[in-house]
Amino acid sequence: MNPLYIANPDHTLGYGGNKIYKPLKKISGIIATNAFENRLSELRENKFWYHIVRINHRINKAANDYFNDLGSQFALLPLTTRMISSPGAIYGKEHIDYTSDTVPIKLKWFDLDRDVFLAESSQIYLELYLMINGIDSVYSIYNSFRKEPADHTHLSEFHHIEYEGKVSQAENKKIILNLLARIAKELLSHNKDDLAFFLEDDDIDELKRLADKRLGKEITFEQALDILYMATKDEKYKKFSTQNFGTWEEVKLTSELDDMAIISEFPLYEVAFYHAPISRSGSQVAENTDFIWPYYREVVGCGHRVRSLDELLKKAKVFNLPLEDYKYYLESRKSKNYKETSGFGVGWERLLQGMLKMPYIYSASTFPRVHSTIYP
Repeated sequence: MNPLYIANPDHTLGYGGNKIYKPLKKISGIIATNAFENRLSELRENKFWYHIVRINHRINKAANDYFNDLGSQFALLPLTTRMISSPGAIYGKEHIDYTSDTVPIKLKWFDLDRDVFLAESSQIYLELYLMINGIDSVYSIYNSFRKEPADHTHLSEFHHIEYEGKVSQAENKKIILNLLARIAKELLSHNKDDLAFFLEDDDIDELKRLADKRLGKEITFEQALDILYMATKDEKYKKFSTQNFGTWEEVKLTSELDDMAIISEFPLYEVAFYHAPISRSGSQVAENTDFIWPYYREVVGCGHRVRSLDELLKKAKVFNLPLEDYKYYLESRKSKNYKETSGFGVGWERLLQGMLKMPYIYSASTFPRVHSTIYP
């Protein structure tokens, strides 16, 4: 498999190249702001934007057709909220030593005396949609916003394909793999020329593997750290924490596996509060899973949701949640008709960058939004 990124021994990343970008020994996370300011001329002059538009169209159609065949309903959702789905970075700092939660973007809403957040995920509202009688699964394709500095794999505003259903986590993971396979199959059937503009034949063969549902190795997070320790002999990977699990580690892990890594059971209080707890080897972990694209990064995050009001209140205490803001989410667990759910979110631009082996995520986004500019 040709690598997208290469985990260099000095913990920098190299770039493997594709048909239109040459390999790089080291790839920088610095944002080339002038590339956005000249984007209009790029759209006119650079042929690859035509192919990206066609590929994006196919991803959208494939996803909608897939969810329709699944019987899942499209949900219209707000982009403004007080119920952020990753509250650890805001409310939990005094209670949690470390959390991988993302920071939401605040805004002022008319004359309200409290800040409002732009949604960094639609997940909570998708869960609330399932309180409607007769609705068993829903999905959305929406914008998400995160107050994170953009780099070669991050955008400050991006798009999520999100799903929530009254299913187990095992079934949820099958739905994810089937969705990714459907997208790959549709692209190979209708957009092979567009893919071939970016990819060599062996890269396209890897997408065929995905279309045939033959991509991915399932491991626990503990096993992921063991693999990293064996590969590097670095003692920091003996600590059961996501604190030392970043971009380089994701690339290194998948290069060791030479495959997609499907990683489950992260430390319970280092991931989003809504993941259900499970016990393993005397300690609590989350019933969640990340899908790490080969030689790249996480493209899908998923999990089973907290099952009861008791579980939710325990999490709320640790994450220091303002209960008034989350009262509707709490009320959902009080309903006698409540059924447990699982769900996931696919980062659209991440998926596109991974499939096309583009060096920078903003080189795969027509109108990228980063922390340093809002052009064009």
